[in-house]
Amino acid sequence: MRIIRGLHNLSKLNGCVVTVGNFDGVHLGHQKVILGALEKAKSLGVPLVVISFLPTPQAFFNKTKPSLSSFKEKHFMLDKLGVDIHLVINFNANFSETDAETFVREVLVTKLNMKHCIIGDDFRFGKNRDGDFSMLQGLSIESGFEVESSQSVLHHGDRISSSIIRALLEDGDFAHAAELLGREFSIEGKVVHGNKKGRTINFPTINIPIKRKISPVKGVFAVNIELKNGLFYGVCNVGKRPTVGGEKTLLEVYIFNFNEEVYGQHAKVIFKSKIRDEKRFDSFMDLKQQIALDVKSAHAYFRL
Repeated sequence: MRIIRGLHNLSKLNGCVVTVGNFDGVHLGHQKVILGALEKAKSLGVPLVVISFLPTPQAFFNKTKPSLSSFKEKHFMLDKLGVDIHLVINFNANFSETDAETFVREVLVTKLNMKHCIIGDDFRFGKNRDGDFSMLQGLSIESGFEVESSQSVLHHGDRISSSIIRALLEDGDFAHAAELLGREFSIEGKVVHGNKKGRTINFPTINIPIKRKISPVKGVFAVNIELKNGLFYGVCNVGKRPTVGGEKTLLEVYIFNFNEEVYGQHAKVIFKSKIRDEKRFDSFMDLKQQIALDVKSAHAYFRL
């Protein structure tokens, strides 16, 4: 998949199918839209262009929500689905003033030479969110493209959405969230050096930076950890580590029966069950005792 970062790097295409959105998590609803757009692109013999924004409009307007996926994770999932081009538009002060009609005419029609557009049934775009499916329909006649609305995907009668999945993850309902995502929820990244305080209480951890402003999960969890040499069991803490005066949200994993050096390796942490919320302890020894209980709970969950 080709990635184009910014409209200034975009050359005019000889036609394409377009879908636009944040695609946070690339859940089953997003997948339906993208796969439908791919099928249309193949029938027309043109590439599929998926347009997303960085930062998201919500983040730009200081309405940041927990992210189901980092940019890198989202890009990987789009690639896996078979998207041809991922156009990432820099959502800045200048772009935020672009009205919906200008966006359609100057970007979708003039620069992308769009032949067909598929959007979600609730998608809004442009300054003041004035653009919608009806506007696209009106402009399609004079500009020579077709527009199609993708109806919401339902699961047991409920609409699949990123906000619903965020709520499920916050509640620790990972099984239900996995049904809507189409996969188990995970966070991945490179293992980095931490402050190594866990070693002093016999619970050494691996540390993975969270590449998102707000994590959709916080607390202590039973997890699987995928490393290049296999799948392991462990306990994960996502939070600010109040006992040691932490200020930044970190992801730390204590892996059972593991003593290898894995700095710089890629790790994938798969969330299975929530054990408890994060809390501050009066002493490091109190924390050690609680971690031992957390490990026991995770062992019971995995039936180890």
